[in-house]
Amino acid sequence: MIFLAPLALLGLLTLPLVWWLVRATPPHPRQQAFPPVKLLANLKPRQTEAARSPLWLLLLRLFAVTLLVLGLARPVLPGHNAAQQGSGPVLLVIDNGIFSAADWNERLAAAQNFLADAERAKRPVLLLTTAPEAETSIAENLVPLPVAQVRQHLNALRPEPWQVDRTFSAHTLEHLGTQTFGSILYLADGVATSGDDTFRPALQSLGQVREVRFPHQNAVALAPMADKGSHVMARLVAMPAAAPRAFNVIAHTQDGGTLAVVPVPLPAQSGHADIAVNLPSAVRNRIDTLTLAGTANAATTVLMDESSRLHPVGLLASGGADTPLVGSLFYLRRALAPSAGLHEGTPTALLSRPLSVLIAPDGTLADPETREKVREWVKNGGTLIRFAGPTLAGAQHDEAAESENTQQTTQDLLPVALLDGARQLGGSMTWGTPQKLAKFDATSPFAGLVPPNDVTVSRQVLARPAATLTEHTWARLADGTPLVTHAALGKGELVLFHVSSTTDWSNLPLSGLFVSMLQRLTDHANGVSVSADDAILQPALTLDGAGVAGPPPPYARGLKASAFVTTDVSPAHPPGLYGPSSGRRALNAADHVTALHPESAVGVITDPAGQQPDVPLGRFCLLVAIVLLLLDGALALLMRKGFLAPKPTNVAALVMGGMLLGVAAPAYAADTQLPAPAPRTAHSVPGAALETRLAYVLTGHEDVDEASRQGLQGLADFTNARTSAVLGHPDGVHPETDDLAYYPLLYWPITPDAHASPAMIAALNRFMAHGGILLIDTQGQDTPDAAADDASFAGDAPGTRAALRRATTGLTVPPLVTMNDHHLLAHTFYLLHDFPGRYAGQPIWVAREGDAGNDEVSPIIIGSADWAHAWAVDPSGNTPFAVIPGGAEQRLLAYRFGLNIVIYALTGSYKADQVHVPMLLKRLEDRP
Repeated sequence: MIFLAPLALLGLLTLPLVWWLVRATPPHPRQQAFPPVKLLANLKPRQTEAARSPLWLLLLRLFAVTLLVLGLARPVLPGHNAAQQGSGPVLLVIDNGIFSAADWNERLAAAQNFLADAERAKRPVLLLTTAPEAETSIAENLVPLPVAQVRQHLNALRPEPWQVDRTFSAHTLEHLGTQTFGSILYLADGVATSGDDTFRPALQSLGQVREVRFPHQNAVALAPMADKGSHVMARLVAMPAAAPRAFNVIAHTQDGGTLAVVPVPLPAQSGHADIAVNLPSAVRNRIDTLTLAGTANAATTVLMDESSRLHPVGLLASGGADTPLVGSLFYLRRALAPSAGLHEGTPTALLSRPLSVLIAPDGTLADPETREKVREWVKNGGTLIRFAGPTLAGAQHDEAAESENTQQTTQDLLPVALLDGARQLGGSMTWGTPQKLAKFDATSPFAGLVPPNDVTVSRQVLARPAATLTEHTWARLADGTPLVTHAALGKGELVLFHVSSTTDWSNLPLSGLFVSMLQRLTDHANGVSVSADDAILQPALTLDGAGVAGPPPPYARGLKASAFVTTDVSPAHPPGLYGPSSGRRALNAADHVTALHPESAVGVITDPAGQQPDVPLGRFCLLVAIVLLLLDGALALLMRKGFLAPKPTNVAALVMGGMLLGVAAPAYAADTQLPAPAPRTAHSVPGAALETRLAYVLTGHEDVDEASRQGLQGLADFTNARTSAVLGHPDGVHPETDDLAYYPLLYWPITPDAHASPAMIAALNRFMAHGGILLIDTQGQDTPDAAADDASFAGDAPGTRAALRRATTGLTVPPLVTMNDHHLLAHTFYLLHDFPGRYAGQPIWVAREGDAGNDEVSPIIIGSADWAHAWAVDPSGNTPFAVIPGGAEQRLLAYRFGLNIVIYALTGSYKADQVHVPMLLKRLEDRP
């Protein structure tokens, strides 16, 4: 025990005075004669001693005074700490790499406690960090320093955005020589590295090691896994745990906005999980950063660069409408949509924006001025992919182009010289048969692809024979004639398919091989970044250990473009973005993290809670002293009244009082308990009967049901804020079992596995027959729906078209028409001309007007705009789902259309007269 105010112990000198005071007796009483009382004279006086305090009361008072003096001296009971064990300097080793950022504040607090203990013991401290520094020297900072200097260094310490290097730390420990340390404290991050086998014996050779592990220590990392054509953009890597865990990954834009929140469940004993971001290509290209919610550091931050984005591809339009199945862009658009960002338009419009690939169907490069613009673009690094056709086959090609095959072909933007006309393979007027594709060469970008046996070519343009024709051929037919040729032009490249982009000359566009070939060509293109592999890319933006982006530090160095795949982050190459803005490359902290394993123990493992802090005893001493003095006063009063004398009446009173208290206390406690609420019976009134609520059909898919709930809640809040309607929280219902009579509007999201039982169909028919409105939403457009407008922008919802037919079988659906801005739904509250949801441009089907059976109110509304995701609001008040392509303005229109549906469901055809106001006014004008 130590005393923070030792001078107060002088108060113990007063104990003899207290002894003298408390044991002193009053003087003998003076005798006074009282003559009138003769009787007193006959009494024998007895000599009595003055009353003395009992010994136990005297000791009680002395003990109280002693505790009072000790409390004023502020005694402290030192905690059990390694920094106060033994003698000599303290060695403090701290892991400050990327996996220490998650618990950095707790780590610093533990280190500060150790320094405070060392300062109290007047012992110097040697601080050693295991993460590499910008300018590392083994000979520096190897001398124990006073605690004040070490504390300044510790306060300035921050987690580094790279992993620890325990091999180098082991070499540093070996250079300590024969120094001995009284205490060795190691604050570990718990993640195993390749240098642990060297580090462990080097640290143990200096003395007994006490290793601190933090209770919430859980290393997690996000490793990028960009794969075009796949929704998996990253992988979560964590240490396996006995219980399942759940994480949330947030996709951010460049300005910090949130595009999506992806839930990532991690099963028990699993160390990794793929992160799939299901977004359209236009939205996916806007993702700038992926972060792990609740854990901000460099290891849980993934920066996206140009290689992880879909290549921008331009499609030259021929000027006419692109007819489905026979248009020149029909198959190109569908083949490239999953793996590229498509842009269509004129050459002037397309070349004014960054493009990686420009695709020109037959006839789009007939204008010499257009060819000149495209030629300059190719020379600057673009890739032009052309397709043959009747226009190219009918052009007259100069035979002089056969010499060296360069000048005339580049003038016509052709990789090789062509023969006039087209070769016919098969048909009623030829002996030839359609040719199959030959195997691709190993030097071709298509190497590894297997041509299907059912892909044939019935017509092609032929390349003029030349000695270098083989060098320019990437694909050929079974008879050896070229199918795809290429040639360099400046920094760019020319590629020609010797068949058309439609099915007129070949069934190649109908095959999956066509999709793979175009994807290989877009990956092969370098239109965005033309840097050579050995070009040095300078750092443009880097991350610190907390995952915060900022300007690169002065010690950061450039990196070769070809070295990004093999380079680990380090002080010379911190994580961040490198290169010019048009061709950024990302170096992420977890690029090479494939698995995380727990670190083996270096010493005796403990946690920060095991480091007992100093316990102040002064408050307890003062408290006990006050209690004892109060007890002494109470006992003195009782003794003066004689209550403590052992009389039978006093004992009986105490016993009776205790019995009454024991009986009364439980009775009082029982009487003061609050009555339990009455249990709710099966006949309780549902909430929808007490307030107006919207409802949605439960699909069994947790994500879809949650989006429906959030969407209707957002719509209810929007309606409450702008109208006099008061809507409560939405309810999820099972139509076959729940009573739908309380709800004016029922939202039904269609999933690919949607089905409806006869009981459900009967309930929905009753619901619509009694005035309810059923809103059916397929939440996107089924891709096989050829009747859909190709120019519309909708998410893919495969299987929903068949599911819609299957689920609505037996449903009483009136004759439907496409809704326009003259319909009552467009005028119930807001005057609207567009009715978007998460997707824009989708048709909406409603009952044909003029049916008086339901007061001309459509009992059913069918669409595919995914309104619930556009209306959705999460518990934080944010809108977690992006709307495409209109952003905030489109979301506002979606809310307004939803409000119109609610008013339509609540008021019916009440506002139908507003639609006919112009006709009524005209009739009034025509009256005489």
